[in-house]
Amino acid sequence: MTSPRLLGPAEIRGLAAELDLRPTKQRGQNFVIDPNTVRRIVRESGITADDVVVEVGPGLGSLTLALLEVAGHVTAIEVDSLLAGRLPRTIAEYAPDQASRFQVILEDALKIAEVPGPAPTALVANLPYNVSVPVLLHLMALLPSLRHGLVMVQAEVADRLAAPPGSKTYGVPSAKAAWFADVRRAGAIGRNVFWPAPNVDSGLVAWTHHAPPTTAVTREQVFAVIDAAFAQRRKALRGALRGIASVEQLSDAFSTIGMDPLVRGEALGIDEFCALAEALNR
Repeated sequence: MTSPRLLGPAEIRGLAAELDLRPTKQRGQNFVIDPNTVRRIVRESGITADDVVVEVGPGLGSLTLALLEVAGHVTAIEVDSLLAGRLPRTIAEYAPDQASRFQVILEDALKIAEVPGPAPTALVANLPYNVSVPVLLHLMALLPSLRHGLVMVQAEVADRLAAPPGSKTYGVPSAKAAWFADVRRAGAIGRNVFWPAPNVDSGLVAWTHHAPPTTAVTREQVFAVIDAAFAQRRKALRGALRGIASVEQLSDAFSTIGMDPLVRGEALGIDEFCALAEALNR
């Protein structure tokens, strides 16, 4: 079995010209043109031949081909019908031996309700920057079979996703991601490996799935508390949570779990958010 040929600058621009494609900022279309970068992403992701990988926003297929070098199966989710229509032919041309282990789904990853085919075990993607966090959280919730993953996002978003409680960058993305997984920064990516080059830096975020917290309330109830806690970041929780609970409810909740009502949301880890949500929903 031969390894797939990867796409370089000439191949990417050639495919774009064939499709009369003009990358749009609206869909976050910045295509990776450096084979070394996509191989690095695959290497850092830790996927093996046992993995069924789901990829979001495959674009012209740069990362897809590198994933097919290693993964047992790749399912790509692409919202652009032009790109989704061309991708199977690109795989057949550049990785004919791997074509049977690939499928593309024409769908919005933010709205997808199921992923047909073998259950995904890993998520590896160059996520569109404008929807990266919602897409990541949606797929983590939708696909409990996911065991690990690595995504490329805007550098500032990578910092927020991997931030621990108490840090300046800790917020909604970090707290919600912690419900599903242990998250860490996995490196930086320069701007010159993209076409067109973005005007922001990129970062890699790796994560490993863990069991959700043990709690008597739903994930939605916990996430509602997280959203409220950070909606007015500078406010103490006593004031920040007034939109979802009365003064009496808050007083009782803080007293029940022994939490200082003057603490801010950025000081709480996911287990503490769960405890607070439980106390508010008794």
